[in-house]
Amino acid sequence: MSVRAGREFLAIPGPTTVPDEVLRAMHRPAVEIYSGPLLALTEGLMRDVARVFNTKGRAYIYAANGHGAWEAALTNVLSRGDRILVLESGRFAINWGEHARRMGAEVEVLKGDMRRAVRPAEVEARLKADRKSPSGGTFKAVLVAQIDTASGVVNDIPAIGQAIRAAGHDALLMVDAVASLGCMPFDMDDWGVDVAMSGSQKGLMAPPGLGFVAANARAREAHKRADMRTPYWDWTERDGEQHYQKYAGTPPEHLLYALRQALDLMFEEGLPNVFHRHRLLAEAVRRAVAVWAEGQVIGFNVIEPGERCDTVTPVLTDGYDPGALRTYCEEQCGVVLGHGIGELSGKAFRVAHMGHVNAPMILGTLSVIEMALAALRIPHGRGGTQAAIDWLGEQVKA
Repeated sequence: MSVRAGREFLAIPGPTTVPDEVLRAMHRPAVEIYSGPLLALTEGLMRDVARVFNTKGRAYIYAANGHGAWEAALTNVLSRGDRILVLESGRFAINWGEHARRMGAEVEVLKGDMRRAVRPAEVEARLKADRKSPSGGTFKAVLVAQIDTASGVVNDIPAIGQAIRAAGHDALLMVDAVASLGCMPFDMDDWGVDVAMSGSQKGLMAPPGLGFVAANARAREAHKRADMRTPYWDWTERDGEQHYQKYAGTPPEHLLYALRQALDLMFEEGLPNVFHRHRLLAEAVRRAVAVWAEGQVIGFNVIEPGERCDTVTPVLTDGYDPGALRTYCEEQCGVVLGHGIGELSGKAFRVAHMGHVNAPMILGTLSVIEMALAALRIPHGRGGTQAAIDWLGEQVKA
């Protein structure tokens, strides 16, 4: 016997739930790609993607996932043999750096861990040492993720940008915003970010398949010297006058229709309201986990409360099988949770709260988790879901 009939709740950190309006936007015929409405669609999307990154720089749209956007960012500003510094706070900046290594860059990792954010003071110290080295400041770029979905850490990007400037270093600051864009503020120009990238399938509420890169003037100057450039990713080619050059071939029309509708939904809600909604729902999840943790089994992966992100919460299970809990939630109740990855594989489950998500979805997910904890006899403090309800009731005024 199960109680899973009805609409499934997808609580994984990507792909996230796609709004019905976005799905309907794709249900239309293909159109001619060299003139007419599609050109206007592209122009508007390029402008509005830059708007979400909060930059006066240029935005590029790729028919690719986030890994493709990683490669697009790297190839356009780096040359083979360039040294880069990767800031560890989970898995994804490390993986981005591995892409760079395989493409010909020399990679150094500033050691961190899965439970803490990047320490800006350590970034400043390492870059000062690099400037004083005999070769004299050879790092060409610093790579970091604003949010790492494996660890649940949020990094302080403006403080990292300030650390680079305080070190007097001219390395490009390159930021992975896949799990943060559209969920929390991203002020690319004000923070001194030179290259930022993201994907369509998380906070932007569109299907997987679109990657985005934004570049400022410093990045575009570096682009002129980059020798990793390849035809598909090349900004110079995509800046050509012909519309098909914007996509290096046939545009991904129906994904573009989806993105247009998703951005319109975000702008209608208002970006400050979108960010506030994410903060409230994330804190509701954290309130529930804090109560469950009273049983001394359930716990947060991220040690410092201020370093816990607003898009996904990895939850440790201290010797109990998170796979059994995930299976119960999905097969018995229709709630799909994320699994632990990297060092948290087999040690945690993840609750996503990003994109097209509201209070009923979060409270329903938390209720099912608490139901699973009871059914599986996993020790936990009782009343976690009620703590989330109480929090939202206090914050969302009548």
